[in-house]
Amino acid sequence: MVASKISVTVNGTAHSFKSQITPAEIIQEIGAPYTEGAGICIVKKQKEEEKTQTKEFILQTNKGPLVIELKDPSSLSSQIWIEKYKELAPLPILMESTDALSFGPFETDYEFVRGSKRYKKYDVVFSAGGFDTSKTTLIISKKDHYAEYGAPADGVFAELVAGRTNLEKIDKGDVIESITPHVEESMAYGDGYCTTDLSVPLEDGDRLITAAEIEMSPHSPQGTETFFAIIKDGTFTIDATANAFRSDDTLKGEPCEYENFEPRKIGAVCLRTAGTGRGRAYISTADRASSLLHSVVGHVTSGMELAYFAKPGDKFTVETAPPRLLLLGHNLKDSKELLDALGIAMHVSGEEGSDSVIVAQLPATTIEILREGEVTVTAVPVSKLIEVEFYYDKAPKSVEFFRHSIDLKTQPVGSLPVSMVYDETYIFKAVKQAEKYKEIMPENTPKGEVKAYDIGITNQSAKRMGYIGVRLADETMFGPTGEKFEATNIIGRVLNPENMKNIEEGDVIYIQEINAKSESELKAENDEHDEEQEQDEEQNGQDAEMQEGEE
Repeated sequence: MVASKISVTVNGTAHSFKSQITPAEIIQEIGAPYTEGAGICIVKKQKEEEKTQTKEFILQTNKGPLVIELKDPSSLSSQIWIEKYKELAPLPILMESTDALSFGPFETDYEFVRGSKRYKKYDVVFSAGGFDTSKTTLIISKKDHYAEYGAPADGVFAELVAGRTNLEKIDKGDVIESITPHVEESMAYGDGYCTTDLSVPLEDGDRLITAAEIEMSPHSPQGTETFFAIIKDGTFTIDATANAFRSDDTLKGEPCEYENFEPRKIGAVCLRTAGTGRGRAYISTADRASSLLHSVVGHVTSGMELAYFAKPGDKFTVETAPPRLLLLGHNLKDSKELLDALGIAMHVSGEEGSDSVIVAQLPATTIEILREGEVTVTAVPVSKLIEVEFYYDKAPKSVEFFRHSIDLKTQPVGSLPVSMVYDETYIFKAVKQAEKYKEIMPENTPKGEVKAYDIGITNQSAKRMGYIGVRLADETMFGPTGEKFEATNIIGRVLNPENMKNIEEGDVIYIQEINAKSESELKAENDEHDEEQEQDEEQNGQDAEMQEGEE
């Protein structure tokens, strides 16, 4: 008897499989892209069902779109809007003031409420002109204010959620040219969910999505590299969700350059470049206008289901076009073979031995290298590469400071100039002066003795905060930077001390972390560490209160 077959669409391509096949078996059988531990998306076969009512509407004006979102589609005002919006356009501006814009008039029939009410900026409400509903207008609030509009009892029924800069441009003579419902693409995806359980039996007609594909923008070379660093382990982590986006906070707080001003269409990948949340990556799940705070670095070309159905704490596999071209930390010979295959010329500065390792590349970005068709690399013998291990459990904040200051958060090799050499002590100072905007609180300060090859950083209890040091011998009086123990944070140790020999003042050393963790793993550990600290502080406070009560 021939086993029955089922049809499953995998990442957009239909396949025929045995019945009861699982995602794990499919991934192995066809080699579908997947990162261990990441979530997948399963979308069940769609059935004919009633069209879902959208909550968002696009009011297209001659000055640009305004997008409003209904607060409660079942409310009286929302029902009036849903029944009327198709016949309202063109809807001219009737009144413009510092408080609000008024569009209309048009006819409705509702019982209005008298009396002044408070309205917040961007509130949307109906107004009975002269307390006559045959002269109803649509009010969009421009600032917090009090007014008597003769609104229905439910009052504010919507909020302006996009196009807010366009609101300020609208003046007398302008008009709402059309009103259309904004149906999110997620409605077309049907009944889907994300899971890390790869043993779920699939059914005929199911869709399986194992990875999202992102085409990087040629207009965002720097931002593309930042995004590559965010997805270093091959996954996009969901830290927050909203109607219009999913965000990854892996590099939240890290600086990133603004490069590309364009509308944030569904599937747009953006980086916040200023303000609260700087360094955060977004995937747009609803159309939004361009923003001076969000630089577009790419677009999801397939696998948007993963973003739509993901929840906070989920992560999913990401593949990019082009893939990252990062040569740092790689063998010179192997890198040349790779570049030759890509048709990219490589120019070498420094050592060209068989064991040489690349520690710098120019241009630094994938987009620029591919555009120019050539790259200049700096190479050093592997004996010049300093391998380190960090004490994440003992000094998480100090390690984060150090990795940030030498760019180890975004690349595999960091550079560190030698500031001073004396006796058996090496003092270093990062080019990036992170101590000007980051704290270095005392953390993991030595007790009794500092071991040879421990890495120390001067904390902010001393004047020379931010300096890094390594001693070649054990020390019982001063830390690796020459400061007292209480001014020294121990952040890790050198694993190959023989490579510290012959370092001179003015040299630049190159640092590579061994067994480096992904930024998303480190963020999760730091969040857990902060939570434990808060719990300890809370417990200490409770203990103190109990002791005071006993006394």
